[in-house]
Amino acid sequence: MYRKFVNQFIEVINGWTQAVGQACCAALMDHGTDYPHHSLRLELQRSGARSRLIAILLACVAMLQPNALFADMIPVRHTEGLIHGFLVVRTLEGKAIADGQMTQDARGDRVTTHLIFRFKDGSIYEDTTIFSQRGTFRLLSDRLILRGPSFKQPMDTSINTSTGQIKVRYTEAKGKEKVIAQRMELPPDVANGLLLTLMKDIKPSVPRTTVSMVATTPKPRVVKLAISPRGEEPFTIGRFHHKAMHFAVKVEIGGLTGFVARLMGKQPADTHVWVLGGEAPAFVKAEGPLYVGGPIWRIQLASAGIF
Repeated sequence: MYRKFVNQFIEVINGWTQAVGQACCAALMDHGTDYPHHSLRLELQRSGARSRLIAILLACVAMLQPNALFADMIPVRHTEGLIHGFLVVRTLEGKAIADGQMTQDARGDRVTTHLIFRFKDGSIYEDTTIFSQRGTFRLLSDRLILRGPSFKQPMDTSINTSTGQIKVRYTEAKGKEKVIAQRMELPPDVANGLLLTLMKDIKPSVPRTTVSMVATTPKPRVVKLAISPRGEEPFTIGRFHHKAMHFAVKVEIGGLTGFVARLMGKQPADTHVWVLGGEAPAFVKAEGPLYVGGPIWRIQLASAGIF
């Protein structure tokens, strides 16, 4: 993997130096300069610049790579069981844009979670996750469907961790449907569809916890999620006063892609999650994108309607 990153860096540098050299030669010819006389000097300068760029970028790779090798399996501190909850999606200005519900069924150490949001514009977000909770949480399969105008690109993604098979069915801007099917070596801590479950079992005393996630753009790639506690924040429900632990979730993209993303200001936005602690921890709210490159939305518990 390290060699792959090095080769990618060198290809980029070759492109840069070739472009610079061509531009300089064109400028010399435009000014009537004797090109053969200066060609050797340009080549030597370009070679020196190329060597310095390679040295700098290889140092960056050395610093970026180790973080991609470590991850944490989350121990089961609170066994998951039957759940039927109701949620609402809002903009950060407070406008409700979608209604949701989450159901969960546990049979032994095998748990199935179904989360669905129905948007006012007809869009659908539907995530079905199956995981085991034998000592640690482990994803078995996940299927995420994004459909409708609320999402930039309609997509249907399936992940099977036992086979490593990932299938992404998506629709291009012109309406043409395409399918990506590939087998990947998935880490044991991959957490697609599991984030809100895991947050209830992460110890706030641990300064940093990392898990993996398969991100689809639509091409699938494995990224890291770094979860850090930010401290307790008070909230109220009627006359009841509570404190929720605030966690920040940062996407960490390794290798050349991550380096360029940070360089170009394309780092994905953080997600923030608030969890009520204690003997029976509970999700309070979350703020972040529902899909790669999406807007920041707020997910929180819905209040019961009048009946």
